[in-house]
Amino acid sequence: MKLKNIIIAVLILVLGGLIYNRISKNKSQTEKGKEKGNKKEAIAVNVMVVEGKTFKDNLSLSGSIEANEQVEIRSEVSGIVESIHFQEGSSVSKGQVLLKINDVELRAQLAQAKTKETLASENERRAKLLLQKEAISQEEYDIASADYRSAKAQTQLISAQIGKTNVKAPFSGKIGLRKISPGTYVTPTVLIANLVNTGKLKVTFSIPEKYATEIKNNAIINFSPTNSTEKFEAKVYAIEPGVDINTRTLQVRALADNSNGKLLPGTFATVDLPLSTIKDAIIVPSQAIVPIQNGKKVFVAHNGHAKEVKVSTTARTDTDVLVLTGLQVGDSLITTGVMSLKKEAPIKIINKK
Repeated sequence: MKLKNIIIAVLILVLGGLIYNRISKNKSQTEKGKEKGNKKEAIAVNVMVVEGKTFKDNLSLSGSIEANEQVEIRSEVSGIVESIHFQEGSSVSKGQVLLKINDVELRAQLAQAKTKETLASENERRAKLLLQKEAISQEEYDIASADYRSAKAQTQLISAQIGKTNVKAPFSGKIGLRKISPGTYVTPTVLIANLVNTGKLKVTFSIPEKYATEIKNNAIINFSPTNSTEKFEAKVYAIEPGVDINTRTLQVRALADNSNGKLLPGTFATVDLPLSTIKDAIIVPSQAIVPIQNGKKVFVAHNGHAKEVKVSTTARTDTDVLVLTGLQVGDSLITTGVMSLKKEAPIKIINKK
C-alpha cells in the first residue's frame, strides 16, 4: 500500500513538473513575442546637414516678345498699283519708295488747280491796284484775295495727294509678304504688307503688385523664348505709372538687342526678374517639406529618431525652398521618406551629406 502511494506521489510530482515547465516556456515565448512586437523597425533615410548659403531671390514671370516698331503698310489714297519696288522678306530703309500708285488723274487735277490759282492771283493783284485808287471797296478786294488763297490751298492739297501715291517705308526694317500685285486697285483699307523693325525687340511682362517697388528703370533682366533654354538680356526702359486694378499687376517693358536675328516677335518668353540677395539663408530641398493643416513641417534626425519641426517658408525655386524659421544651421535634415515618417519614429541613416 505504501509503495502504491509512493508511486502515485512520484507520478504527481513528475506530471506537475512537466506542466510547470510547459507554462514557463509559453510565458517566456509570449514575453519575447511582445518585446519583438513592441520594437519597431528603423526606417532608412537620407540626411543633409543644414548650412547657410547665399540665396538670390528671382521671380519667374511670363511675358511676350514684340517688335520694336511694327506697322501695316497701306495706301492713303485709292488707285491702281503702277509698280512695286520691294522684295518680299527683304530689308528696306526709312523713306524708301515701296510702290507707286497711278496719279494721272491727280496730275490733271493739279494742272487745272494751278490754272485757277494763276487766274485768282492775277485777279487779286488787279483788285489791290484798284483798291489803292479807291476804285473798288475793301470788301471786293477781300473777296478776290480769299479766292486766291482758296485756289492756292487747292493746288497744295492735290500736290499732297500726288505725293501720297508714292508709298514709302516709315522706318527701316524687314518687310513681310505682299498682299497685292501690280494692277491691283488699292484703297486705304487694303493691306499691302507688314513692316517690322527687329533690330531691337521689346519684352513686355507684368509683375504682382507686392513686387512693384522692386523693379527700377535700367534694371537688367534675363529671359528665354518658349521652347528654348538660351538666355538673353534686356534692359528695363519703361514702367507703367500705376498698378492695374483688375489684375493687380504692374506692366513693365524692356528692350533687348536682336542684331543676330535669333529672336522672333510675337513669341512668348519666360522672364527671370532678380529681386534681392539673402546671405546665410537656409535653403532645403522641396521634397523635405511636408504640408500640414496649419503650415509646413520637416523632420530632423535626433538620437536615432525623427524629430518633427514646424517651419515657415517663403520664396522657392524649381528644386529648393527658402526656410525662414524652424531650422538652424547644423541640423540634420531628413530628405527622403518624409511622407511615411511619424513623430519620434526610429530611423537608420544610410547617406549623410
